[in-house]
Amino acid sequence: MTNTATRLITLIFLLQNHPNQKASELAGKLGVSLRTVHRYFEMLDEMGVPVYSERGPYGGFSLVRGYKMPPLVFTLEESVALVLGTGMVEEMWGELYRESARGALAKLENLLPEEQAREVAWARNSLVATGMNRSDLKALTPTLEKLRRAIREHRSLDMNYQSNQIPHPTQRRLDPYALVHRWGWWYVIGFCHLRREIRTFRVDRISEIILSDATFNIPPDFDLQAHLKAELQAQPQVKAKLKVDADAAWLIQGNHSYWESVEEQADGAMIVTFSAPTLEWAASTALAYGPAVEVLEPPELRQLAAEWLDVMKRKYP
Repeated sequence: MTNTATRLITLIFLLQNHPNQKASELAGKLGVSLRTVHRYFEMLDEMGVPVYSERGPYGGFSLVRGYKMPPLVFTLEESVALVLGTGMVEEMWGELYRESARGALAKLENLLPEEQAREVAWARNSLVATGMNRSDLKALTPTLEKLRRAIREHRSLDMNYQSNQIPHPTQRRLDPYALVHRWGWWYVIGFCHLRREIRTFRVDRISEIILSDATFNIPPDFDLQAHLKAELQAQPQVKAKLKVDADAAWLIQGNHSYWESVEEQADGAMIVTFSAPTLEWAASTALAYGPAVEVLEPPELRQLAAEWLDVMKRKYP
């Protein structure tokens, strides 16, 4: 759909939501000239959209009382965005929202004009997002369903949680605030009664959920987006520096986004830096490149890599 058609639709919504607007105000909101706005009025009149004006200091342009825009009018790009959105919902949530996503898509496709329907069909086959979950989504579905229900009904729950820091699961009571999907994993964020603070739990590490009859209220000052940002900034970080041999430099050049800095040396080698949440994580990343990489910093990371290599050497004499 052209920019003119998009602006005409926007103009109708502006008049529908706020009657008696000056032409100059509408021109500013649409980002066009005053002359263009008057031309748009003429085009709407030719289309049968009833626009009228009232003179005077409190007058302006309005739609005839009772006129309403048809409920579904989308641009070509908006239609594609909606279709891609339903696909991502199905991919991320699986069985929980699969039927709802497909039902919404079927209704949308039934209402679209031919041009938009062709564009949507192309998008469904050409713009695909997949592999977003790193764990088995089907196995997670019962847990996600219970968590979604607890969040929706503001119900506390009891669960067993297997942390990666201790060898056995612990029992927790949680007031769940939100489900979050990031880095390929599902997380639930809420108030942990054991730690007496808001904590984040990876859903695939949760087992034996029991919903309680006890209810809770989310604190009015809790801001999910602010919490996620602060949580990310507060995570401990190991700053690692590696040297990559010249004959393996192509590996770095093809994956610049992973590294915080990349510095090419005179002999063709690369010095790269990255951040990791733990020494173990950083060591795993470094050793994944085999003998092509040398750990330079920090010293404790060099030591850990050397210890791991020594153990591996004894396993493979």
